[in-house]
Amino acid sequence: MEIENSLKYLPQELIRKKRDGGILNDSEIAFIVSGMCDNTFTDAQLGAFAMAVILKGMNMDERVSLTTHMKNSGEVLDWSDLNLNGPIVDKHSTGGVGDKVSLMLAPIVAACGAYVPMISGRGLGHTGGTLDKLESIPGYNAVPSGTLFRETVKNVGCAIIGQTKQLAPADQRFYSIRDVTATIESVGMITASILSKKLAAGLDALVMDVKTGNGAFCSTHEMANEVAQSIADVATGAGVPTRCLITDMNQVLGHSVGNAVEVVECIDFLTNPTQADSRLLKLTLDLAANMIQISGLEKDYDSAYVKVKEALNSGRAAEKFGQMVSALGGPVDLIENPAKHLTPTPIIKEITAKRAGYISAMDVREIGLSMVSLKAGRTKSTDDIDHSIGLSKIVQIGQFVNIGDPLAIAHVKRSNDLTMLSHKISDSITISDNWKDNDLIYKVLSSTLK
Repeated sequence: MEIENSLKYLPQELIRKKRDGGILNDSEIAFIVSGMCDNTFTDAQLGAFAMAVILKGMNMDERVSLTTHMKNSGEVLDWSDLNLNGPIVDKHSTGGVGDKVSLMLAPIVAACGAYVPMISGRGLGHTGGTLDKLESIPGYNAVPSGTLFRETVKNVGCAIIGQTKQLAPADQRFYSIRDVTATIESVGMITASILSKKLAAGLDALVMDVKTGNGAFCSTHEMANEVAQSIADVATGAGVPTRCLITDMNQVLGHSVGNAVEVVECIDFLTNPTQADSRLLKLTLDLAANMIQISGLEKDYDSAYVKVKEALNSGRAAEKFGQMVSALGGPVDLIENPAKHLTPTPIIKEITAKRAGYISAMDVREIGLSMVSLKAGRTKSTDDIDHSIGLSKIVQIGQFVNIGDPLAIAHVKRSNDLTMLSHKISDSITISDNWKDNDLIYKVLSSTLK
């Protein structure tokens, strides 16, 4: 939907209204979003508007309006002409260290009869990006043509790609301004930013993984709860039934961090699920079951869980992953021969424990930042990254280690990098005489809207 802009409103007066605690109506928010796209609002004015929202907040009607108009600022995908025989459903995570769930989740759900057009992002800051992991696969096209994207979704059942310039362009400009004006931490604007992109994919249903802990954007349970409830309510209010899981990010998810090393873990997960990390397995199947239930393929959670577990254990999900990779330009034999295509680093060496005891805590953010410092992640969107750098076989909380036992295996290119990473990982992992387990899934939220 295009919004016809005019000087019906003055930008500074709308900024003043929000600054003074006023409630913006749908027409006023439509004008602001239009100004994001046609530059009627300058960068300075959008920064001032964002700061006013930080200070005064947005009510539910404003959040729904902002989300809807940002979604409609560009292309909204329509799948009706493909005559798909199942629901269109997606999942989004607020980001974490070692969070590779999407790579297994999309093919599992596709193997159950749903369609997953997953539009994902690259890593920024201490958290990894789904696209960076996939782009470690030679030939994988994360920005295919619209025709190839649609054909892959139809023929395979899932396709994981990057956001195009045509989807939610208002958010692309607005987020870049928020990023440099200290106005990211607004629940209303976070909600609109996430959902404008996801809802532009033409979904029937959505499941969110809102992470909390020392490695998450939402460091406290209170913030995670507020973000999750806002997303569930706004998305449902915008016409897409949405469920949010609040999950733990006080330890690395799975046993690898990086890009190529996480792809290897995903392939191992799909081809040999009985040996998968227990927390990664539980979270992936739980999210998949919620997607199957909320999209209507199964009436209750228990039957949905049985369905997704069978799709994984039967090997059908692994087949879907291989089909998606090859359809989008990657090797046809990646599942069978990952080592052939994912080139290892010249140095692969253990980082060992300096004392005996139980792994009792992790500074997950510091582990993520250590990867960024070695160019496995990026500090700004234009940074190039090294897909081969990473950590594998990372210990988990509750695991007992003796002196000299491995805490992780480093995959690096230089001996100096190994030395630095050894110090960082040793300092980031606490070994004690006892430990307390963290819950994996703290809460499941649905919309409170009547």
